[in-house]
Amino acid sequence: MEQFNRNTYKKQNLSQEFFHSCLGKIIILAVVGIILAITAIMTVPTEEFTMTETEDNVRQCLQDNDSIKGDIIDEMVWNIGRTFTQADSALDNKEVLEACWKYNKIETYRHTFYSTARIRNNTHTEGVRVGFGIFGIVISTVYYSDLVMNLGPVRGKYNQRLIQDVAVPDEYIGDNPNIKPYHYKGNPDD
Repeated sequence: MEQFNRNTYKKQNLSQEFFHSCLGKIIILAVVGIILAITAIMTVPTEEFTMTETEDNVRQCLQDNDSIKGDIIDEMVWNIGRTFTQADSALDNKEVLEACWKYNKIETYRHTFYSTARIRNNTHTEGVRVGFGIFGIVISTVYYSDLVMNLGPVRGKYNQRLIQDVAVPDEYIGDNPNIKPYHYKGNPDD
């Protein structure tokens, strides 16, 4: 059996003990959190910057949506791209943009650590978030289904019958068959 040798044992210095203790790890995490919070407060996008970036993201969404969408994954991938790019002004359709800004209203809010942008329209009266700004950038979260592009009546005249009369042709198309209700009487072979 080996004996304990005092010369091979090294005592940890104060910094090593601090880093390996539970209190030390909590203090390190708290310091990192405070630094991130101060950085977030200092770099919150202004309401004007959030508004211009959100309008640009909506323009890009309208430019990308010239066909039917397959799934929401496409929109998520495009939102990542919209966050770091600018809309091409050569591709703007003036009628579509006018309809978009006619029926949709963007509102921006600045919070302590971040800012948000919401679109309000007849479909989303409380507003739906289409942008999230933190650390000096505005992250796009706009989907084409969040936008209202035209308004129309849900139903025609209010006194109109829901089921309209069908015109019956004048030519002879045959007699109706004589249909009697069927009642099961059991197995006839028994």
